[in-house]
Amino acid sequence: MERTSRTRRGTPPRGLRRPGAPVVAAVVALGVTGCSWFGGDGTTSTQVLELDVGDCVVTPEEVQAELTDVSTVPCDTTHQMEVYALVPDALDGPDAYPGADALTAFADGACAERFADYVGVDYRDSALFFTYLLPSTRGWSEGDTTVTCLATTTGEPLTASVAGSER
Repeated sequence: MERTSRTRRGTPPRGLRRPGAPVVAAVVALGVTGCSWFGGDGTTSTQVLELDVGDCVVTPEEVQAELTDVSTVPCDTTHQMEVYALVPDALDGPDAYPGADALTAFADGACAERFADYVGVDYRDSALFFTYLLPSTRGWSEGDTTVTCLATTTGEPLTASVAGSER
């Protein structure tokens, strides 16, 4: 399955979204530093539908509209994003795909609301930003109605977990 991600521009911090089964992802183009896409240095290929809270993600070298897999690494390894929340049944999981605008509005609120519980500080007071992966149209039709929220930066890569960091 694939997911869609988008970077949300606006009031800091920004958000990235994740669409369903096929994941559509407008991935923040932060560049990959020091890790290969698959393999060496503890990098693991993880299906987007199998991401868990606390997984640290390396940004793909190329921006992709839909993602099926991402590279995850131990959080003490250089990475650009960390999963901080999974929000199942977005918009109560209606049968028909609700559209990108409705999912984006939902993800903006749901991810902002869950940020402080993981990071330890409200996103408006944080040096971090958030982004998300949204279910794609195809993913939604296959039962993926989960939004994945990720903490990220626009500068220095992360080298530790952001959980409880109050960053």
